[in-house]
Amino acid sequence: MDMLLSLIARWIDIYHWSGALIVLLVLVVTAILANWIAKQIVVRIVTRLIERSPLRDDASEISQLVSHLSNVVPALIIQKGITLVPGMHGQFITMVQHLTAAFIIFTLARVLGDVLDLLNDNYEEEPEAASRPIKGYIQLGKLLIYAAALVLIIASLTGQSPLLLLSGLGAMAAVLMLIFRDTILSLVASVQLRSNDMLRVGDWIEMPQLEADGDVIDISLHTVKVQNFDKTVTSIPTHKLVTDAYRNWRFMSQWGGRRIKRSIFIDKSTIGFLSHEQWEGLRRFALLGSYMDDKERDLEEWNRQHAPGGESEVNQRRPTNIGSFRAYVVAYLKAHSRISERGTLLVRQRDPTETGLPLEIYCFTDTPAWAEYEAIQADIFDHLLAILPEFGLLSFQQPSGHDLNARSGQVARSRDPGG
Repeated sequence: MDMLLSLIARWIDIYHWSGALIVLLVLVVTAILANWIAKQIVVRIVTRLIERSPLRDDASEISQLVSHLSNVVPALIIQKGITLVPGMHGQFITMVQHLTAAFIIFTLARVLGDVLDLLNDNYEEEPEAASRPIKGYIQLGKLLIYAAALVLIIASLTGQSPLLLLSGLGAMAAVLMLIFRDTILSLVASVQLRSNDMLRVGDWIEMPQLEADGDVIDISLHTVKVQNFDKTVTSIPTHKLVTDAYRNWRFMSQWGGRRIKRSIFIDKSTIGFLSHEQWEGLRRFALLGSYMDDKERDLEEWNRQHAPGGESEVNQRRPTNIGSFRAYVVAYLKAHSRISERGTLLVRQRDPTETGLPLEIYCFTDTPAWAEYEAIQADIFDHLLAILPEFGLLSFQQPSGHDLNARSGQVARSRDPGG
């Protein structure tokens, strides 16, 4: 054994670089082993302890925080152990120590950012969080942490004092802001977009001022690429998505439905009261049964109080064709299998216009798929427009050549004594 050790020592003396290589290899293996122990054993132990504590709701976030913090262990081992490697050049040792110190600073800054996120998540569960959010303050705190970490990292890599570095940055700030203006704006916008979950690849966005209407296919530092529905691609500066307004349809897809908001313009000259015979004729509509019963009770009660003795009809409340049609549309939409029960359902009159009385249908389909949505909407309005004359109503449209010719023919026949 003594002879073997002496041979190894002599071999190391002859080939001094091999000793350095062996120690360096041991150092790397030790760092890898320490990282594995920290990630696989320590983090799991901490996770199980947290799951049994009052902080169990935040177990995943705290485990991620501890996992990030465990990256400091191998960096410390390399930073301290590099000095033990024999024959290593001093400049190389200094460079490794500076790099590991910069990595440790970045890791600690990341952990502090995780702590702020955890505080914000816990605060958002409080009742007052809706009226007094602190997310803006959290983002400002993270920005200050990473700014301080950047200064310390640069100081560590250059071997200079952070105070000296700050004094030098003051003179260069104006020049840097001018040169890297677009980059700084894009960087800030990217942080805001990601931290607020404002945009993802695959989102359908609409930005008319930049002629963008389609799916986001790429998000980079300076530009966001949108593939429009005509298969062209629009490149949007990233900071424009923070300073300018745009519409993101992702949340519609997540909700699971899409809004129908369209009006039928009723010819106002066809709106009127229903006679008793016309009212009874509506009983053939199965969807109007409950409405007609409720309406009759309401009208009888009102007329008994305000128009007793069977006075003239002008003093009585009477059903109208437009009101009956509106009730039919509501019942039809509620019975429709593709209209969502979770969304708002309204059939309302808008302000009368020179093109008729708008009767607006406002509801939501049970699917956000474009093709299905259009088919459902078309099916609904096909039916409503076709059944409109059953209530004595007509939709309004501007006179066409066919209408004028038909009217001329009627006038000519009325003037012809033989006709």
